[in-house]
Amino acid sequence: MKDSYKEADRMYDVLCDEHHLFQMLSRFGIPLGFGEKNVREVCKESDVDVTTFLAVANYVKVGPEVASYYVDKISAAALTDYLKRAHSYFLDFQLPDIRRRLVSSINCSDANEVAFLILQFFDEFMRDVRHHMEAENNKMFKSVDRLLQGGSISDTQFLQFAHSNESFNHKLQELKNLIIKYYKGDGPNELLNMVLFDLFNCEEDLQLHRGVENDLFLPAVELLMERTKGQPLQKNENDESLSEREREIVICIARGMSNKDVADKLFISVNTVLTHRKNIFRKLDIHSISGLTIYAVVNGLITLDEIRDRK
Repeated sequence: MKDSYKEADRMYDVLCDEHHLFQMLSRFGIPLGFGEKNVREVCKESDVDVTTFLAVANYVKVGPEVASYYVDKISAAALTDYLKRAHSYFLDFQLPDIRRRLVSSINCSDANEVAFLILQFFDEFMRDVRHHMEAENNKMFKSVDRLLQGGSISDTQFLQFAHSNESFNHKLQELKNLIIKYYKGDGPNELLNMVLFDLFNCEEDLQLHRGVENDLFLPAVELLMERTKGQPLQKNENDESLSEREREIVICIARGMSNKDVADKLFISVNTVLTHRKNIFRKLDIHSISGLTIYAVVNGLITLDEIRDRK
């Protein structure tokens, strides 16, 4: 790939070219002090898969268009470890540190309602991020670990996150707007300006993190599932009980189509769609659209890309 980082590049040059990669080092468990060594040598010393390192580094440098080149080459285990460390960085270091400095930079007295709202908003944001990342740690990553140990595809809960992986950017944007537009301090506030600068960096970092999950990690795990089973995706025995029309409706629903859209596409009435839906949920013993979406992916009726594209 043109203008991308290579194994033979000096690690020092790579980091100086793209300073965002300094955070990436700790997430791969790579210490500083590597002298003149190249990327391959540094990764080998830290027992890091060099292809996975380059995949993330070039994703940061170039963007999502590099993902397709790396998906079938990277290590799902190495990327899982990277994402776990990233979660620890956000939850145990970056966000608590920003909160401490935010408290120090605003007037938190009872009389200052805007300051109270700012802190309340940030705490809600932190809570949501923690809830989401801890759920990934406890479900998605553990499921991938089981896959890496030869576990069954039916154990993988990560498909839920392909459907529900959320962005926190809008909440950070609202928080920044609240501070910039409505908080009136007693004069120049260098500390608060530094907090705002860190919030912008945090927003960018979270966006990159989500991109690595969606564009590199989830497709890599999907490939791992295929290789583990020796087939595209494991078929559920209940799938045989669905008629061809019911399969068509499952696909439409999983793609996010409304009942009317399904009816128009298949040239049937809305009432007929509702009847089919009722029968589908009964046959599969599924009780939600999310559950039906997971069923459709696991049984090869739709792909993860189709779920992401409907956002």
